Amino acid sequence: MNKVYPSAAAALEGVVADGQLIAVGGFGLCGIPEALIDALRDSGVKDLTAISNNAGVDGFGLGKLLETRQIKKMISSYVGENKEFERQYLAGELELEFTPQGTLAEKLRAGGAGIPAFFTKTGVGTLVAEGKELREFGGETYVMEHALFPDVALIKADVADMSGNLRFNLTARNFNPAAATAGKICIVEVERVVPTGEIAPDDVHLPGIYVHRIVHNPTPEKRIEKRTVRDRKV
Repeated sequence: MNKVYPSAAAALEGVVADGQLIAVGGFGLCGIPEALIDALRDSGVKDLTAISNNAGVDGFGLGKLLETRQIKKMISSYVGENKEFERQYLAGELELEFTPQGTLAEKLRAGGAGIPAFFTKTGVGTLVAEGKELREFGGETYVMEHALFPDVALIKADVADMSGNLRFNLTARNFNPAAATAGKICIVEVERVVPTGEIAPDDVHLPGIYVHRIVHNPTPEKRIEKRTVRDRKV
């Protein structure tokens, strides 16, 4: 089955809609689906709740959707690189469900495994646990967290075959597999598309059964959040 679509816009057509819960892979700007985010912006859908480790930076990544006010709520673990995010949140224009990073990863993993909730020690005794069920196991207190079941997952991989089997590139793997398995519909942006069977079974990081649509973007920008260099020694 050929799952490759001619453009990011075509891949989103008939899938995205106002008010959806959307998971977006990536960590900072590493492994984000750049073309799919641009297409989501251009689609004009609004009132989105976005699940992502962070909200990109000003003018790039999910920062583009913040600028156009298409995101009404973020479920994130880190928000420190985006001034527009900060401005909207402090002004009461953006909702935020601040989630510890490991808990966010497990919420997606659990969603992909069909597990509705789980208990964790992370957040006990803090604002994170307010209003949530607490329970003791082995003399320790745990807080119950609900899994996430996104309507759509937008992810980035390095290579896909025509059936949607994926390989990720090193740390760009990050939240992408968990987002993919949790999403009811998964759309992946890749740098290379190869014939089915060219990726050895042992090299498949995510089976194609989780992937519904593929977009080929061979030249992503891959912007760096903060470039730090040191003086060259003579």
